Amino acid sequence: MSSTHQRTVRFETQQYAALRKIAAQQNRSISELLRSIISDYFEQRDTVASSARRVAQVAEYTQAALDTIILQDHPEHRESILAETARRMERYHGSR
Repeated sequence: MSSTHQRTVRFETQQYAALRKIAAQQNRSISELLRSIISDYFEQRDTVASSARRVAQVAEYTQAALDTIILQDHPEHRESILAETARRMERYHGSR
């Protein structure tokens, strides 16, 4: 027999309404739905972390490859590209 732990969780009105709707559609209780959602989260979090790491690795590889090509073939454009990158980081991401 597995042990369970009871906890109280407060939801915003919209969140609770969405949970009630989904639980009703699936013909189960909100508690069952929440347990399922939490289980899914635990199963998927390692995959999501691995995927994010892969995306970061691909981005860094691409950046390194482009930097190498620019340095070899178009070194006169490197500084303007870096300046444009900084400008876009500030504009679209709020940081440099």
